[in-house]
Amino acid sequence: MSTVPLMRRVVITGMGAISPLGVGAEALWQGLREGRSAIGPLLHPDAARLRVKIAAQVPASFDPAANIDERTLPMLDRTSEFALHAAREAITQSGLDFRQNGLGVRTACVVGTGVGGETTQDEQSRRIYAENAQRAHPLTIVRLMTNASASQISIAYGLRGPTYAVASACASANHAIIQAAMMIRHGMADAAITGGTEACITYGALRAWEAMRVLADDTCRPFSINRRGLVLGEGAGIFVLESLEHAQARGATILAELAGSGMTADATDIVMPSTEGAASAMRQALADAGLAAEDVDYINAHGTGTLANDVTETKAIRLAFGAHADRLAVSSTKSMHGHALGASGALELVAVVGALRDNVVPPTANLDKADPTCDLDYVPNVAREMPVRAALSNSFAFGGLNAVLALKRAP
Repeated sequence: MSTVPLMRRVVITGMGAISPLGVGAEALWQGLREGRSAIGPLLHPDAARLRVKIAAQVPASFDPAANIDERTLPMLDRTSEFALHAAREAITQSGLDFRQNGLGVRTACVVGTGVGGETTQDEQSRRIYAENAQRAHPLTIVRLMTNASASQISIAYGLRGPTYAVASACASANHAIIQAAMMIRHGMADAAITGGTEACITYGALRAWEAMRVLADDTCRPFSINRRGLVLGEGAGIFVLESLEHAQARGATILAELAGSGMTADATDIVMPSTEGAASAMRQALADAGLAAEDVDYINAHGTGTLANDVTETKAIRLAFGAHADRLAVSSTKSMHGHALGASGALELVAVVGALRDNVVPPTANLDKADPTCDLDYVPNVAREMPVRAALSNSFAFGGLNAVLALKRAP
């Protein structure tokens, strides 16, 4: 039985990312603080057959073979390629070797994804239904299974602790990160690799999103009165979490403290968000982190750019923070990296860590016309230098699922 004390503090010691703003967490952060949008024309072989013409896509310069063994590549869907690249960056930054001193046995791996191996699913469905192929590719299952990314990271780095996937639509990454942190807090693990990954820009997925009529046709304009919907994105964000004691004992560089979290379900509607559900998750995160409302300087909003989300989230922030809501800086980085579904919370956590580290709040891009019903300080278009002592990162998913992270500056 473990003698590790309960309720340990959890810190971030490594982060990696693949995003529409480039390869690497620093490329993502620099793009965000510059207010640079990666939303552009949809690049897809079937683009001419689709109504949606824009997306936020990982640059074509991304080379899956750059850091992945040639024997492993054939087993990977694009979503696992993203996850493995981001994991390599995060683990390298952390300086950990999981095959030494038995650390791999005490390390968890929890990765969120909304749809899993969608690229593989789309390709094999085309083979079977459109091309009348008699058999699917023999590696189809190992590519498309939802846990593939977590399992591939576990295999690559010898992680033998609890390893699994979390799927809660657009809240998947935040839920995964919370699960990983809870295991460290309660002594089930000393370290964890966690985050989210998504590669959802396929013909079938785009057609399905078109049918929902929530996609923008120009760009993503969160909180702006002329917003027209969300823009799909893709990518991965992966983090190394450790207990504070473990990180300090080895002299690690600590990027931020993951101080608390909140999780709720609206239990009302499968797609329409609830003000109370979102506010409750934020209140829980504050209480879990030991933060007063006045301690928080920045919120990275879910901020999809849809008519329903932006008004509801604004009301929820006011409900959770009261008078302090008017003193918060709030921004939606989806205006730049798009909505990467199950990876969104992970990409946004890179932004929050950057804000805490550099005392710079990334902007809400494309906010060119204020909406009277969205009446908070959304840091329009230009990043803001300001002290950031603590921050929240919101993820609110279809299904009425809410997951909020609370972070503090590195101790």
